[in-house]
Amino acid sequence: MSSLSLAVRDSNTMLRRNLLHARRYPSLTLNLLLTPVMLLLLFVYIFGDVMSAGIGGGGGGRSAYIAYIVPGILLLTVGSTVVGTAVSVSTDMSEGIIARFRTMAIHRGSVIIGHVVGSVLQSVLSVVLVGAVAVAIGFRSTDATLVEWLAAFGLLVLFSAALTWVAVGMGLISPNAEAASNNALPMVLLPMLSSAFIPVETMPGWFRPIAEYQPFTPAIETLRGLLLGSEIGHNGWLAVGWCLALTALGYLWSKSLFDREPAAH
Repeated sequence: MSSLSLAVRDSNTMLRRNLLHARRYPSLTLNLLLTPVMLLLLFVYIFGDVMSAGIGGGGGGRSAYIAYIVPGILLLTVGSTVVGTAVSVSTDMSEGIIARFRTMAIHRGSVIIGHVVGSVLQSVLSVVLVGAVAVAIGFRSTDATLVEWLAAFGLLVLFSAALTWVAVGMGLISPNAEAASNNALPMVLLPMLSSAFIPVETMPGWFRPIAEYQPFTPAIETLRGLLLGSEIGHNGWLAVGWCLALTALGYLWSKSLFDREPAAH
């Protein structure tokens, strides 16, 4: 069997293993999914009328704020989901199963690849579920074309893959699941410090650079432009650039950490 065939076969096996774990122990996934859903309902039904006053000159009411907030909530969903990846990777490392895998005749990178692909699939499913909640409470994207919908979906997948590779690295450096969850917390906090809930131009001057120069804001603005027809400008290139950079850095970091782990404990 060729090296590529071996890698594909073993990665598929590890993917099935991770999906089986997610199905048998759904509490972590459900808890992480609950965060974006609760924030969506909270900001729409409690703060929606007030927050909409700062969106596009105000006057749109709650329906306008639903349209504005959903793209940010979808990316927050991705960030929340990959926290579970960091926890899963850390759990595998601390329980010694990785050392067992290293004694077996399997492709070395298949363990990490299985985690990454499984996490991306879970992120997509989570985005679909949160999106369904958003549609149920009034979100509509009537002006988006099929190409724009596909581009939005592609961006979510690309962003999910980028964050997942970073989360794998965070899981590898964490001594236990609790530390992994804490290390991955920026994945949830950064969307809240972006343009997800209010426009960047309405923020205090000292805070704007924090919101502007981070990966979530251009991704949110690009997704907002694709789904709602707002101006994308340079945000599209920035979002793709951030995704590619984070994917490359996360992959190299994770591979370095995984390769230097001792063969047995």
